[in-house]
Amino acid sequence: MNDRDETNVYRVLDANANRAREALRVAEEAARFALQRPDLAEALKGTRHDLREALGRLDARRLLLARDTAGDVGTELATDTEARRDGTADVARAAFRRLTEALRAIEEYSKTLDARVAAAVERLRYRVYDLEKRFEEAARPAGKLAAGGLCVLLTESLCRRPWQEVLRGALAAGAAAIQVREKEMTDGALLERSRQVCRAAHEAAALAIVNDRPDVAVLAAADGVHVGQDDLSPQEARRIVGPQRIVGTSTHSLRQALAAAEAGADYIGCGPMFHSSTKPQEVIPGPALAVEVTAKVGLPMMAIGGITAAGAAEVLAAGAGWLAVSSAVCAAEDPEAETRRLVQMVRAHSNAPDQKRGMP
Repeated sequence: MNDRDETNVYRVLDANANRAREALRVAEEAARFALQRPDLAEALKGTRHDLREALGRLDARRLLLARDTAGDVGTELATDTEARRDGTADVARAAFRRLTEALRAIEEYSKTLDARVAAAVERLRYRVYDLEKRFEEAARPAGKLAAGGLCVLLTESLCRRPWQEVLRGALAAGAAAIQVREKEMTDGALLERSRQVCRAAHEAAALAIVNDRPDVAVLAAADGVHVGQDDLSPQEARRIVGPQRIVGTSTHSLRQALAAAEAGADYIGCGPMFHSSTKPQEVIPGPALAVEVTAKVGLPMMAIGGITAAGAAEVLAAGAGWLAVSSAVCAAEDPEAETRRLVQMVRAHSNAPDQKRGMP
């Protein structure tokens, strides 16, 4: 490669290094301030650091001296869409697009100078693909609902072991969502507990839901709120948590489930399936209600109420894509093992042929 060609390579690398660093910063700020997701912000910050380290193998002086902003014909090229962004999430999405394109350009052109740089940047590119997916899930958490899973309703008074141990075990075993269900806590204590749960859940790529309190859900940077029949309506909760967060609603009949769907709920809490010590009820609609809701309501359905491993198969067969459990995990001698047992049952059912998984 002659000197002129090498200089052109350095120009390409310098321009795309700048583009990648800037895009990482833009995405990081969205994760930090708009989504309030410290786990994502830290991961993006770490990626920015690792990119700087990878590029450190190149001649920094050559990179800088190759820069020719005035002579760059690309500075005059623009499209109409580049001048418009529809909110902070859209700003970040555009940044991720620039970032992956820039990393690919760096990877390819650095092969002419140092294969080790190309290999390091390739690894970063794949990491960014994962971060982009995590960002989108955080920006639109309702998208995770269709996959189904196990939701653990975390209530300290039900825990045989320290609640932190129950939380860690549930997440380690694959719980897809954690709901903070603390009816008796003061506002300040509930907010702090919710923040702790949200941080742990998000680090494990799980959803974090707050029971009853949309205000606390927002302040704690939770993915959503779950409201009951005697709490705020889905419309009222939505006015507080906004369009991006999840709103779930407890229902005990098909009529209530249809009303919740019409009111804008993202998922239907359906139950009780069995007698429950956590929330006793005179009438137990049971798995038959899950069958009705699956057939008539076009939303993910989370079955709840007295569910244990012994009854989980019946509930899943009735159409539930989600199982919501409390005592089954919280009061278990080994919360992690019990969570894993239930998670495996949900996954086995969802992988079976011709399963609707809570979606009509």
